[in-house]
Amino acid sequence: MIIVYITLIELIMEFTKYQGLGNDFILVDNRHSSTPLLSPDEAVKLCDRHFGIGADGVIFALPGDDQSDYTMRIFNSDGSEPQMCGNGIRCLARFLAKLEGVETVGKSYRIQTLAGIIIPRLEEEGQVKVDMGNPFLLAKEIPTTLTKGEEKVINQFLEVGGQSWSVTCVSMGNPHCITFVENVATIPLETIGPMFEHHSVFPERTNTEFIEVVRSDYLKMRVWERGAGITLACGTGACASVVAGVLTGNCDRLCTVELPGGCLTIEWSEQDNRLYMTGPAEAVFTGVIG
Repeated sequence: MIIVYITLIELIMEFTKYQGLGNDFILVDNRHSSTPLLSPDEAVKLCDRHFGIGADGVIFALPGDDQSDYTMRIFNSDGSEPQMCGNGIRCLARFLAKLEGVETVGKSYRIQTLAGIIIPRLEEEGQVKVDMGNPFLLAKEIPTTLTKGEEKVINQFLEVGGQSWSVTCVSMGNPHCITFVENVATIPLETIGPMFEHHSVFPERTNTEFIEVVRSDYLKMRVWERGAGITLACGTGACASVVAGVLTGNCDRLCTVELPGGCLTIEWSEQDNRLYMTGPAEAVFTGVIG
């Protein structure tokens, strides 16, 4: 086990860094308090890859309530707070199992998030399967002003960076704008990503996924995450992209989604309308802040 000592804030606090397909997080045991131990500004400092620990976000494991075992809060690397994070909740599930000393296949948790109750379950070989819940498809639910509030946003045209993009919008508790392209490798993500995120039609900003259809059951994805920028993977984005692919006739309900950090298996169940995401989560190192 690697031990790392960091002095940034007036607090002595243990943490464990986890990654899910290269989407990395600082996990904090916050079970004794319903208030995160760190402020958003402190989280920004810790996420800095040159002067801090380096991460896409800080995740706090807080106490649950009558309906949940635990509560998840997350601060992005820019200090903003998203409603949910798919890769992050897989990491949180493995972190909680480690804290409890019960890393058993089949162990599941009901975790309260700002997007509602999410249920991850430990699988074999370090995999975690997550019941991500139902997608939200109406413009007002995403939210976006691309069309009327009670309408779905499917193959709508959006001008970004001097180009017209055909986009489909989905919320997985957090907003996603998905566009299908011929080759994801050619997308200038560093420049076009922020333009999508801060476009005026997205009042709460948006995550943006660029998707290349390899086969009806295999997608390639690159993502610009709201509040974090370019990341190696986005679990809610992979789920939203499969939903968008089904709605536009681009893919099947069961798909492998290849991201720069690796692959996720995503199923949009026809039986219960819920999204199921399966992928890895791995501890990287443990350290002490203070």
